[in-house]
Amino acid sequence: PHLPPGVGEVHTPRFSAQVTRDKFPSGMVKGTRLAFDTITRYDEKKMTKPQWVNRALFLETIAGVPGMVGGMVRHLNSLRRMERDNGWIHHLLEEAENERMHLFFFLTIREPGVAFRMLIAIAQGIFFNIHFLSYLLSPKFMHRFVGYLEEEAVHTYTIMLKDIDREGGPLNAWRTKPAPLEMAQYYNLPTETIDGKPPATYRDIILCIRADELSHREHNHLFADIHGTDECALPSPKIVILENGKGATPVAAAETTPKKE
Repeated sequence: PHLPPGVGEVHTPRFSAQVTRDKFPSGMVKGTRLAFDTITRYDEKKMTKPQWVNRALFLETIAGVPGMVGGMVRHLNSLRRMERDNGWIHHLLEEAENERMHLFFFLTIREPGVAFRMLIAIAQGIFFNIHFLSYLLSPKFMHRFVGYLEEEAVHTYTIMLKDIDREGGPLNAWRTKPAPLEMAQYYNLPTETIDGKPPATYRDIILCIRADELSHREHNHLFADIHGTDECALPSPKIVILENGKGATPVAAAETTPKKE
């Protein structure tokens, strides 16, 4: 009852890789996920609450990198070429900020120790530099890669929601646990009982996070599709998505009016 229409009924179709240039980034994401799942001993049927939180914390620190890299590179391109970017820089930086807010939600549940923070610093340093250099070489490839990466995020949060809804599941308490004030306000959800309806819960926040990830998926696949066209003549990605009728409407900061840099 708290959520924007459609957020709780997100469909998660996969982007179909029809050509080799799309199959390669898809294979990279699948291979990376397989390696990460193997190293972390991930089993979606046997996850505990600490395992879910640790996984989300680590992945969200990585997920906030691509938007920042893309926004930074496009910002520099706009300055160098002395051309407008029609809101695309704003969206990419907004995407990075959105992922950072996801991280802050999970930090309300667990504060990582020194070893975990060191692991995050190493992973971030490696991923940032690889992503930055790769983006310079082929923005199209990297946006397709991130699109596939976001598909995996949608899948992960869908499994997490099943654990929340499963009676006796490790996250079942999140169905009724009130959401942190900061996150409820970020998503414009109720923070107290209104007209007999309880305040937003942790489950509501996870639903919003999943909708965010689906939005990022659609936008990054769109970036990959239009690369090489006259991008500066296109409207904001939010407008393109809504006009095409694709994906979920972003539910957080992405509701703001598109800007021109």
